[in-house]
Amino acid sequence: MRYGFWAPVFGGWLRNVPDEGMEASWEYTSALVRRAERIGYDLTLLAELNLNDVKGTDAPALDAWSTAAALAAVTERIELMVAVRPNFHQPALFAKHSSGIDRISGGRLSLNVVSSWWADEARSYGLHFDEHDDRYARTAEWLRVVDGMWREPRFSFEGRYYRTDGAINEPKPVAKPVIYAGGESEAAKTMIAEQCDAYVMHGDEPAVIRGKIADMRERRERAGKPPMRYGMAAYAIVRDSEAAARAELARITAMPERPPPGFANFDQWLSGTQLERELKLQEYSVTNRGLRPKLIGTPERVRERVNEFEAAGLDLLLLQMSPQAEEMERFAAQVIGPGVHDR
Repeated sequence: MRYGFWAPVFGGWLRNVPDEGMEASWEYTSALVRRAERIGYDLTLLAELNLNDVKGTDAPALDAWSTAAALAAVTERIELMVAVRPNFHQPALFAKHSSGIDRISGGRLSLNVVSSWWADEARSYGLHFDEHDDRYARTAEWLRVVDGMWREPRFSFEGRYYRTDGAINEPKPVAKPVIYAGGESEAAKTMIAEQCDAYVMHGDEPAVIRGKIADMRERRERAGKPPMRYGMAAYAIVRDSEAAARAELARITAMPERPPPGFANFDQWLSGTQLERELKLQEYSVTNRGLRPKLIGTPERVRERVNEFEAAGLDLLLLQMSPQAEEMERFAAQVIGPGVHDR
């Protein structure tokens, strides 16, 4: 299993806890990522959003690409997976921009291609927002342009969304960056199977992940493409006892007296039994369905759970923790193992 983590570009991942002690700053992020590559983490994911969807839209959010460029210069080993949304970036210019960052990093850049989901954000910045299937049509074309710019001496293209005429991109990346993408619609899975290198999923149970991997493997074979990599988001809580882990789970999912930003709309969705309400609050509290994988408990229990996901075909965990620096140290020492910790 490879271990990655979400860089806290939003100042945390918990919607119910206002201050997680991990500010959205270059100082915190750079120290965290540099330490992470010393204690066994393979990858960091930098989300790309201009508005903060965790702490409220008025809260700070680091820019993914300027942060990635700076991290490329101050790290040595860790893979830098940076999210990119095609409708926010002209592809030929993006190919040039990303090639430079890959060169700075010595070939450690990878992309997490996100076909957009937040219409209000795009409109607030004056950008076009496509309807669902059109988003994936745009992404497919965008990827063709980026790939051509990365590979060809001069690249010409005429499409529905983009056009280039003998465009030049030099120097090129050290090697073609790995393309990660996620999505559960038919349009998304078709595009990913044909044009991407890795499939990333929201958190879920091992049986569900096994089924999704089997489906994508079949699609990949039909497309005549080589095997993919598979990753999943997950929130981790490691404690010396199950009781202590459950207490931490209760802390991060408890609704404060003053509901956090954005809860009013979510509250309209809450209904049903007390158990259903509790599960829905957990979905709200932690992003990306991070509590569904149940990486919660003693080190032994969490390692068992990781092994279940590995047996299901997963090869990358994209972890969220809070407070991140302290919890990542604990996870590295007690779960990843002393053989790689503090190398």
